[in-house]
Amino acid sequence: QVQLVESGGGLVQAGGSLRLSCRASGRIFRIKTITWYRQAPGNEREWVASITRSGSTDYVDSVKGRFTVSGSIAENTVSLEMNSLKVEDTAVYYCLARTTSEGYWGQGTQVTVSS
Repeated sequence: QVQLVESGGGLVQAGGSLRLSCRASGRIFRIKTITWYRQAPGNEREWVASITRSGSTDYVDSVKGRFTVSGSIAENTVSLEMNSLKVEDTAVYYCLARTTSEGYWGQGTQVTVSS
């Protein structure tokens, strides 16, 4: 079992920055990738960015150049740095930890970007 807790959300003006953290507990050694998703009201959950245990990262086009996923899965320091935030980035942000056979979600953290 793996438990995840996201933190760092809040209210920020457009153009501002936030840093989200995803902290895992339990069988951390089993985690292969950590993925950030977001879900805005009325929308489906959307993939935002991923980081693998080896440190490879990937991003949805809409956040490339603005968001950076960094840290180490092994050291339990994964974060999502969000810069140049836009109103359309407003959503609940979740992290998902995948092992070879299972996925574990956190409870989410709200990010609200005001104009």
